[in-house]
Amino acid sequence: MVILTLNCGSSSVKYQVYDWDRKDVLATGIVERVTQSGSSITHKARGKADYTVEHECPTHTVAIELILNTLVHPEAGVIKDMSGIKAVGHRMVHGGSKFARSSLITDDFLATFRELTDLAPLHNPANLMGVEAAKAVLPNVPHCAIMDTAWHQTMPGLAYTYALPKEWEEKYMVRRYGFHGTSFLYNAKRAAVLLGKDPFEANLVIAHIGNGSSINAVKNGVSYDTSMGMTPLEGLVMGTRSGDIDPGIVFHMMRKAGLHASDVEKKLNKESGVLGITGKWADRRDIEQAAEKGDPVAKLAQEIESYRIKKYIGAYYAALGRLDALVFTAGVGEMGPVTRQLSTAGLEELGIVIDQDKNAKAKCRNAELDITGKGSKVRVFVIPTDEELVMTEDSYALMKGSYEVHTKYRYFFQDRSYVNKSRAEGLVRDLEKKPYLKEIIAKLP
Repeated sequence: MVILTLNCGSSSVKYQVYDWDRKDVLATGIVERVTQSGSSITHKARGKADYTVEHECPTHTVAIELILNTLVHPEAGVIKDMSGIKAVGHRMVHGGSKFARSSLITDDFLATFRELTDLAPLHNPANLMGVEAAKAVLPNVPHCAIMDTAWHQTMPGLAYTYALPKEWEEKYMVRRYGFHGTSFLYNAKRAAVLLGKDPFEANLVIAHIGNGSSINAVKNGVSYDTSMGMTPLEGLVMGTRSGDIDPGIVFHMMRKAGLHASDVEKKLNKESGVLGITGKWADRRDIEQAAEKGDPVAKLAQEIESYRIKKYIGAYYAALGRLDALVFTAGVGEMGPVTRQLSTAGLEELGIVIDQDKNAKAKCRNAELDITGKGSKVRVFVIPTDEELVMTEDSYALMKGSYEVHTKYRYFFQDRSYVNKSRAEGLVRDLEKKPYLKEIIAKLP
């Protein structure tokens, strides 16, 4: 049984093909520059050479047709025909307060989701295009919506309510929603396994640091607070997003520079963050290389980003009252030892200590790593996230009618015996090049 998951952006479609019976990833890939000239597909299948083809994709429907044709390609393909695909999971960014769980996509669902477009004008329309395109190409299988915001529906009013006129929330749905929900769910469950705790007894701070970044305070296994807000713009300094700023800056720039609301929105989302600080770099690898060469602006960008992370770690520790583990995940969280070091420096008095040698070595996307330092009261993990696996299992459960919200459902990756087969194979190759990784792989209690 094959489950296809899709993550549709405005100009890209990422996908994963998962064999449920074998519990194994068959292929992953991305179609880039959808609706633009020069579009192409990059397809990575287990045991086969990477496959890249240029193919014009003027619409998302054409892009998804390209994906499906690639999946049955005589050389690059991983399934015999389309009948093998039994469900399709779609990442949906903003469910507002309407959706507290993953859902089958029905006409009623789509009507409600369209009402939320104003909450995420950069994301929700692309998600809708992806669903409509996939349903057109695969009309006879269940299509499932996995909401980025659903995980955070457990937040209490003191965390999600803004100090704004009450009618703004009542009429215009202005409140904190949070994002990266599937990543936080996966990491919360896996961290509990590594701690040897019931997931609903674990207090965690999870830092999902990538081009888009957010931090989640997890209290007794559920989301208690998170740094992103009504939109993904609030919170941490990100690749191109500003994160927290004084709202008065918006009015100041509109008056002084004659900017319109759309101009400011573009500046804050696309031209700020570490890109805004450095003027040329959004990729942290570029910044790290420049900082190593002594570039003062690159160093400042690192310090600013890490300082914001540190402030949120401290704030959420205070909000939780007790902390079992700090988890780093996503692109920078998994592969950025400098960011991890800077964002935890000085937290020793809070009982958070990382081992500097282990941290420097912890650059691996195929294993869960433990970088806890001597004397630390709080465990510190680096866990490669797996949003697609959450999407896959939710889709399977919805298809079978066994789905429940995570407080009533046990994911198979919560088992102590769980192994990600493709990552296990990748780890063998990693260990050949970096045998020292074996020393820092997290051990089950």
